Amino acid sequence: MSPSIMLFLLSNLALGTIITASSFHWFFAWIGLELNTLAIIPILTKQHHPRATEAATKYFIIQATASSIIIFSSTFNAWHTGNWDITNITTTPATILLTLALMMKLGLAPLHFWLPEVMQGTTMLSALIITTWQKLPPMSLLFLMTNQLSTTALFSLAVISTLIAGWSGLNQTQMRKIMAFSSIAHLGWIIMISPLSQNLMLLTLMTYILMTASIFPIFIYTTTKTIKDLGQMWTSSPTLTTVTLMTLMSLGGLPPLIGFVPKWLILKELTNNHFTLLATILALSSLLSLMFYMRLTYTTTLMIPPNTINSNMKWRFKPKNLLHPTPMITTLLLTTPLTPMIFI
Repeated sequence: MSPSIMLFLLSNLALGTIITASSFHWFFAWIGLELNTLAIIPILTKQHHPRATEAATKYFIIQATASSIIIFSSTFNAWHTGNWDITNITTTPATILLTLALMMKLGLAPLHFWLPEVMQGTTMLSALIITTWQKLPPMSLLFLMTNQLSTTALFSLAVISTLIAGWSGLNQTQMRKIMAFSSIAHLGWIIMISPLSQNLMLLTLMTYILMTASIFPIFIYTTTKTIKDLGQMWTSSPTLTTVTLMTLMSLGGLPPLIGFVPKWLILKELTNNHFTLLATILALSSLLSLMFYMRLTYTTTLMIPPNTINSNMKWRFKPKNLLHPTPMITTLLLTTPLTPMIFI
């Protein structure tokens, strides 16, 4: 794919997100979602591989179905209320359908089955776009209409997502599938706090995007696709191995790294609002996610692959990709003391 075509597609991808995030009319929000979906399909299929074509087809079907449900439910609500405003969803069937459509677009459980398969069939760069940028349009709609949605439904979906993502990520060996279940778990935390504190919802979303955007360049830089490849990362860059350890621990939510801050604040907010049982379930489910993060860090830093004749070692070489993720990760790890300033 030529750079000019890629620039055109990325521009349309950004334009669709901006239109959706800045719209208060359901029709314009739907146009932004469709433009965003149509722009990413060629990006997913640029690999010219049957798995990439399959992943792009699955992604298109799921996103088109969710967009159809959104335009149908918004039309149904406008038919009964005479209002196309996003912040004015008062009809119960429209509210239920919109909740399911947004959860389908985000890939939350129990509508999450497409996300690991789509990410596994694409490149690491496409998987990075799916797990970061593609979450912004539905999240902007969720941010605008979170007061009209059912709090019980959001809490239930959040708990199911964190539990299923934690259990499903334990037996995975492909890095893209592990990051897919990591995305589902983090989005469960975001959905959980959305009815209680929108500021904390934005903080958690921003932290998740920063951490995910920090770990994927490492995988691209070291051509890591499976857990086995992590065990040979030290032969490519010993310094990057240490940085990978800290980034994975930050994704797991260990203090004093930045990933600990939003989880701590979410548990505190739930406890203050007398949702102690939900806070306990979330804390226990985070241990499941922490388990497969710990397995990744163990493989990365504490396990040396066997030096047999049949083993393929990654010797140090000058990569073609000049993008080194260390400055981004260093900035990420040093922004923890600035977190309380957000709530001033």
